[in-house]
Amino acid sequence: MIKTQTNTAVTKLAIVTGGSRGLGRSMVLNLAARGVDTLFTYNSNKAEAGKVVSLARDAGRTAIALQLDTGKVGTFDAFIEAATRAMEGLGVSKFDYLVNNAGIGHHNAFSKITEAELDHVYDVDFKGVFFLTQKLLPLINDGGSIVNISTGLTRFTTPDTIPYAAMKGALEVFTRYLAKELGPRGVTVNTIAPGAIETDFSGGMVRDNPAVNKMVASLTALGRPGLPEDIGPMVATFLSDANRWVTGQRIEVSGGMVL
Repeated sequence: MIKTQTNTAVTKLAIVTGGSRGLGRSMVLNLAARGVDTLFTYNSNKAEAGKVVSLARDAGRTAIALQLDTGKVGTFDAFIEAATRAMEGLGVSKFDYLVNNAGIGHHNAFSKITEAELDHVYDVDFKGVFFLTQKLLPLINDGGSIVNISTGLTRFTTPDTIPYAAMKGALEVFTRYLAKELGPRGVTVNTIAPGAIETDFSGGMVRDNPAVNKMVASLTALGRPGLPEDIGPMVATFLSDANRWVTGQRIEVSGGMVL
């Protein structure tokens, strides 16, 4: 566990999975800029997680990094215990916002996909989200918010992405059902669906391949691929009381990709 604390007067607390890089990193830092403290997970890169902790501290907020492989459901009970201890250290017993951001991409022709490949995408992109959310529900405050990160690929298609898009499609259905389930508690549940973003996701395909980058730009109304800073601020602002009447919705943040 990596921890820094600069302010014990926690007013709002978020849990963000996959917060050490890319979109998750931007979410954590933009939440900090809006006065929200965060517990965030990282899979393997402890050094990068430490940098996010330091940047959140520089913004005057608390960040706590906890290791978690969201594809390994058997480790979730230990994670819940660690998260509970971290919250106790902050003087709270519950949190306000959950952002299920951690995920993996997948690219292979449908005719070549193996059972092991499909199972891996399922474990991380759907099963892990399903059961981590289930285990965290007793710890989220009534009136809180859950955001599940999907993809523009559930609306439009691109070659060799069937397992990834299908699991994200399942996640969007899960979002609507969970919004209905948690309505009596005042907990909102929504999907945010980014378009193609310049990060290291899928091996940095959009960021590092000029041909792919140019192709994405040509398909996007605003004329370029997205950046992490196009998504992090949107999620941070969405997690506010101003959006308390929005639930069960899919909101695409793609710059108008494939309109």
